[in-house]
Amino acid sequence: MIGRKLKLLLFLLFLLLVGCCIGEVSAVNVSYDHRALLLDGQRRFLISGSIHYPRSTPQMWPDLIAKAKKGGLDVIQTYVFWDVHEPTRRSYDFAGRYDLPRFVQLVHEAGLFLNLRIGPYVCAEWNSGGLPVWLRDIPGIEFRTDNEPFKAEMQSFVSVVVSLMKQHELFAQQGGPIILAQIENEYGNIDAAYGEAGKRYMKWAASMAESLNTGVPWIMCQQSDAPSFIINTCNGFYCDGWKPNAADKPTMWTENWSGWFHTWGEALPSRPVQDIAFAVARFFERGGSFQNYYMYHGGTNFGRTSDEDITTSYDYNAPLDEYGQERQPKWGHLKDLHAALKLCEPALAAVDDVPPSLRLGPNQEAHVYNSSIGLCAAFLANWDNTSAATVQFQGQAYQLPAWSVSILPDCNSVAFNTAKVGTQTVLLRMQSPSPVGRSWQSYHEPLGKWGGNIFSVHSLLEQTSTTKDFTDYLWYSTRLVNIPSLDYTSWNPALAKLVSGLSQLQLSWSVTGHGAQINQTVTLMAGTNDIVFLSMTTGLQDSGAFLEQEQAGILNAVTLEGLPSGVRDLTQQLWTYQVGLEGEALHLYSANGVHAVNWTSRDNLITYQPLVWYQTLFDAPNGSNPVALNLDKMGKGQLWVNGFNLGRYWPSLISQQDNCPSTCDYRGVYTESKCLSQCSQPSQQWYHVPRQWLLPAGNSLVLFEEKGGNPETVSIATQSAHVLCSHISEFHPLDFRSFVQENSSFSDKATLRLECTTGQQIATITFASFGNPYGECGNFLKGSCHADTSYNILNMVCVGNQGCEVHVSNRLFGKDPCPGTPKSLAVEAACN
Repeated sequence: MIGRKLKLLLFLLFLLLVGCCIGEVSAVNVSYDHRALLLDGQRRFLISGSIHYPRSTPQMWPDLIAKAKKGGLDVIQTYVFWDVHEPTRRSYDFAGRYDLPRFVQLVHEAGLFLNLRIGPYVCAEWNSGGLPVWLRDIPGIEFRTDNEPFKAEMQSFVSVVVSLMKQHELFAQQGGPIILAQIENEYGNIDAAYGEAGKRYMKWAASMAESLNTGVPWIMCQQSDAPSFIINTCNGFYCDGWKPNAADKPTMWTENWSGWFHTWGEALPSRPVQDIAFAVARFFERGGSFQNYYMYHGGTNFGRTSDEDITTSYDYNAPLDEYGQERQPKWGHLKDLHAALKLCEPALAAVDDVPPSLRLGPNQEAHVYNSSIGLCAAFLANWDNTSAATVQFQGQAYQLPAWSVSILPDCNSVAFNTAKVGTQTVLLRMQSPSPVGRSWQSYHEPLGKWGGNIFSVHSLLEQTSTTKDFTDYLWYSTRLVNIPSLDYTSWNPALAKLVSGLSQLQLSWSVTGHGAQINQTVTLMAGTNDIVFLSMTTGLQDSGAFLEQEQAGILNAVTLEGLPSGVRDLTQQLWTYQVGLEGEALHLYSANGVHAVNWTSRDNLITYQPLVWYQTLFDAPNGSNPVALNLDKMGKGQLWVNGFNLGRYWPSLISQQDNCPSTCDYRGVYTESKCLSQCSQPSQQWYHVPRQWLLPAGNSLVLFEEKGGNPETVSIATQSAHVLCSHISEFHPLDFRSFVQENSSFSDKATLRLECTTGQQIATITFASFGNPYGECGNFLKGSCHADTSYNILNMVCVGNQGCEVHVSNRLFGKDPCPGTPKSLAVEAACN
């Protein structure tokens, strides 16, 4: 058995080799074998996280990347969004939030690698999956199949992206951070719909990508029949049992869903960190080599980028929340997991074949990576979803909580258990909401016809092909005489119907899904009656086969019923169309456009009516904490701050009323419907306003309200920590630093850490108990064993500071409150 000092030297040598691969300008050769990616011939077992550059601002990028690195990531992963980079054919945009080269360069400057998922179809809960709408106008085109027009456009864009990356020397062989690239995305989920043409297209896409000579491996996710020169990868909540389609490829996980996206009208999904850590540990335990969190930072669907069902918030319950704040304990617990896995990396890299499992019990097993040079790492797993187990391993007893993995980087001492959370819990809240706006003004959007871009035809037109998706809105209008009732159908997600007669105006607002039919009765007056519909989309479908065939607007037939002559079909009647809104055409949300109309004063403010523009001025909240607007009393629409479109809002759509459990048990297989919250609440209440888009004073806020609301109810607030909690055992192994610095595997000292957000201090200690406290954050209780000095010690060390550290020991608290009993320290603190 090799000695500890030699082990340490080997480990430090490994870290030195790893360090040579990160942050240097020298070229890195990237290849792979059956175990892992090889960077300059060295196997690497990598932790990655998805951060999508358009879902945050360039000013946010450095902090997001720094927090990802601090959290233990090696790699940042991002999609490349075709629709924003090529908004019109052969016209490209790589500026501002779309500055992909700058984002990649910042990753490089931070000393991290990058996985570039070009696609260029991305899904991503993004409008049309990232496929530009102008593609639909190309004659004979069919998306994502063996179709020459589509392949030509796809190859053109992928070549542009690869050339741009080469121009900026961002591929690894040029000294840049890009070590992986992806072509296509989850095509295996739909290729059966295209038959043999789909198979040919997949092989063409792979060969086309390979011909671009990036110098890095190409991957395809969810593609079980990927060609031999492409690494196929897994997506899902669990990938520990998954294997690639050839023995010479490493096992890689491109999407470990850290939570789930949020859908309008549904409760909020979340995924417990203990389950995520369990899934990751099991993946590496059973031979995995590359794991990516989707998402590590989800961000915001600014503008009109979300698909038809997805909220403006793309928080995804990720380790970094929508605003870029660390979500605790998720971020911290995964950071501890990554530190433990990095201790195992030398042994994992040194073992050529995944060891067979060693049965420890009916639902317990071990995998031991024991190298020929004396490095050893072990994983002890208990997948029983109800009961803990005590197992014997190499002559020692180990307690394994249910649904957990213990990681032993030296095959002896437990560095980490996935079910035991030792990091702090932080409860964030929006602090001190206050009304926004100095004085609101309103302007009623004209109904149906307001200016240019008007035309008439004797048929109903599909919306997307008519608007080219430059707007959510399309007006349909026609003229009738004395007919008693109206019936119509629509495929678009939201439809407003306005019916006007000679001396009255009737307004109704309806929501429909795909293929829905709505029957309503209206009162028409003698004489001429104008029938006006406003069709409103909320984004285009992001996934599935034959996306080019997706339709929106008023489709099929519009009929009148109840006539003496029977049913009258109005489909071929003369219909007049107006694309978009007058307020959009006038840019009412811009500094110049806001003066283009006569706004009503506050005394004549129009409220609780559909199709109304609102505008006001407001000052930015003090400090540097994230800013958000509360629109919970508004209906549905879009909002702009200083000309930036923050996205769509729809708080009037209330989430489901049941299926939100009071507590969430992490044990057992997770699904997106397992741990729901915010039942019977607005789908989304708070809307992110990036600090970078704000001035100290005089900021413009413009809303277009589709359904009806009162803007004077809108408030503004900043997000910060409200409550901090931590509960840590007396004997809790430390991280990687003690391993290297003390030349011993682990320390028996536990450290409790609390930290408020920047600019805050710990104001009070609301609970402290060293002994056997129990409960959870917000509801800790003393047990039968309690040190009376607990509160005073924590109050002395922590209050008045942004953060504090407490080394948990009997000595700190004066004496052992209950000799012979395992103890822990539970603390709850308030920040201000």
